[in-house]
Amino acid sequence: MVNLDKIIDKLIKLQKEAESNDEVPVSAIIVNNDNEIIASYYNKVKSSNNILDHAEILCIKEASKKLNNWRLNNCDLYVSLEPCSMCKEIIKKSRINNVYYFSKQNENKTETDPNYNFIDNETISNNLTSFFQSKR
Repeated sequence: MVNLDKIIDKLIKLQKEAESNDEVPVSAIIVNNDNEIIASYYNKVKSSNNILDHAEILCIKEASKKLNNWRLNNCDLYVSLEPCSMCKEIIKKSRINNVYYFSKQNENKTETDPNYNFIDNETISNNLTSFFQSKR
């Protein structure tokens, strides 16, 4: 079984690294079916000047390279913020088993995909809220 505390700690560490680089503090981790972290990233959109460099996409690219396979059907994705529609489509195409996110994009939205699981985490949510408040 995956050590959720370890995953959360790593997501928070990546969030802080993103924020220190003036990136939106979204972080992502991919775990294989042996519960081994095979990829981890934070958003790099601003530093790369590339709208595609979301944490989830960078993670998927790294995991695919490590596994030498674009199909990640034996993997789970953990992400600090509910994935955007672009990332959701890429996650779907990569065949990731399950997605666990720790902060919601929109509180009024209901998730229809059973493979997406919300796990409330106050620290992760607060990191995102604080970042956006500091930008206003």
